[in-house]
Amino acid sequence: MTRPTPKQIKAMAEAAGVPVSDEVAARLANSIGPAFEGFAAVAGTLPFDLEPATFAVVQAVKVEK
Repeated sequence: MTRPTPKQIKAMAEAAGVPVSDEVAARLANSIGPAFEGFAAVAGTLPFDLEPATFAVVQAVKVEK
C-alpha cells in the first residue's frame, strides 16, 4: 500500500467517470497520502471479512429474540 501519485488519482477518477484536472489530482494525492502512510503498518493484515462493503449487509440483518 503506497501513497498514490497524482497520475494514479487522475486515472482512478477518470475510470470512475469523474475526470479531474492535474491540479485537483495533485491536491487529492497530497491530502490522502498521510492516510495511506498511517495504514502502511497494517496493510494486508486485516481479515478480508472486515471489508467495508459488508457493513450495509450486517446492518440490514434483523435480530430476533
